[in-house]
Amino acid sequence: MLIFRPSKKSSMYFYKTVITDIPMSGNRDEMAIFEKMVALFPNEALYVYSLVAKRMVYVKGWEELLGYKDEEISLLKLVDLTVPSYVPFCREMNNKALQFILSKKDHLEEYSCIVYSRKFHKNGSEIPLVESVGVFKSERGQVTEIIGRYQVNKFARMGKVIHYDAYGPEKSDFEETLNKELFNYYAISGKEREALNMLAQGKSYQEVAGHFDISTSAIKKRITPLFERFHVKNLAHLIHFAHQNGLIDDL
Repeated sequence: MLIFRPSKKSSMYFYKTVITDIPMSGNRDEMAIFEKMVALFPNEALYVYSLVAKRMVYVKGWEELLGYKDEEISLLKLVDLTVPSYVPFCREMNNKALQFILSKKDHLEEYSCIVYSRKFHKNGSEIPLVESVGVFKSERGQVTEIIGRYQVNKFARMGKVIHYDAYGPEKSDFEETLNKELFNYYAISGKEREALNMLAQGKSYQEVAGHFDISTSAIKKRITPLFERFHVKNLAHLIHFAHQNGLIDDL
């Protein structure tokens, strides 16, 4: 979930407009417009936040998903509902993802991030969620609205490691940027999981490299850092760790 907060390591914001935490306050006409523009899928909750108005402009589905009325939902509320072990990673990822997106000017609506996390339901239970947040609207190369979609992750097999994915016209650069910046977290990207799955199936580094159309040394550079990140000694140990933490598919 994109939280749009300044980095603790810097006194400057990554964006010029400071986002406030005002819950939805749109009028009926505004809501009717979004009803036509935004499709709500079954078992889903969503929001649209305006960087121009600095408030939620459309919120729907939260009582069914987490037990809270739509008017109770704000960006800060969504942070507060996140299971504590996920909060530091999500905040840092959101900062880095936003910094990357704001450096782009074209095809902004095609950029998004997905995080597989957990939030607290109003009844106190933990709900595994797939959180997808991306650019909803842009004008003259500037992001003006973001959209967040949340669904229950019915296939959750998560252990200690957070799963995430990045999408957009420059997907590889986007994901590589996040991987580099988020190295110290117990997290793994979609591309890293895909490569690890192939190695767990017995494929060689060369075969995996061919699948991604990159060199063998490049794929090794993608996998080897996982040894340090997850404190494992070798590939066999990494695959065992991955099985324990739901990072790879059942064979």
